[in-house]
Amino acid sequence: MANNKKEIFGADSLKLADFAKAISHPARIEILKILAGKNSCICGEIVLEIPLAQSTVSQHLKELKSAGLISGIIDGPRSCYCLNAEGIAEMSEFFEDLISFIKIDNIKCNC
Repeated sequence: MANNKKEIFGADSLKLADFAKAISHPARIEILKILAGKNSCICGEIVLEIPLAQSTVSQHLKELKSAGLISGIIDGPRSCYCLNAEGIAEMSEFFEDLISFIKIDNIKCNC
C-alpha cells in the first residue's frame, strides 16, 4: 500500500492541489458557471441544468463546498447554494501565483 506523502509539500502547494481537485470534474466547472450566471443562491435549479442524477450533483456540490468555493444553506428539505467570493478569490490567487512562477514566456524546452 502506498504511503501518502503530502506532508512533504508546502501549505500553498497543498491548497492549490485541493482547488485543482475540486474543479477537476467538468460537472463541477459547470456548477460554478451556473452559480456565477445566476449570481444568487439557487436550490433545485442546478439539477435541472446538469443532466446527472440528483445524488451525483449533490456529491459534486459537496466537493465544491468542501474546497470553500461555494456556500450552502439548508432550507427545510432543500439546500441552496451560491458562490463563496472569498474562496473563489483565494483559488484565483493561487492559480495566478503558479502561472506567474512558471513564467510562460521563459519556457525554452523543446523536448
